[in-house]
Amino acid sequence: MTEPKTYTGGCHCKNVRYEVKATLDGIITCNCSICAMKGLLLTFVPRDAFKLLAGEDATQDYQFHRKTIHHLFCKTCGVSSYAHGEGPNGPMTAINVRCLDDVDIGALALKPFDGKSR
Repeated sequence: MTEPKTYTGGCHCKNVRYEVKATLDGIITCNCSICAMKGLLLTFVPRDAFKLLAGEDATQDYQFHRKTIHHLFCKTCGVSSYAHGEGPNGPMTAINVRCLDDVDIGALALKPFDGKSR
């Protein structure tokens, strides 16, 4: 596993911007209904590794199924760049790696996750 690195990212219109300290090892490709439809590629970090720089009032919250994850998306452009929820080790943030600045998605190792069966 590589050392965490600080990345910046956000939505398409730049109303939502954040900074996150993460590793990009084993990016999750989930087949649940929302991830499959949105084409999300995810990495998960402890909540304290995520810092929202802009856009607290620019997001809309969406919850479904067990309603344990707050799927946040930009009210202007509709992009889902991150989500918050409770992980096995406490509060976590899910980062849509496609929304990180200057990341070569083709160079990442992807790890399938069967969220559809949960």
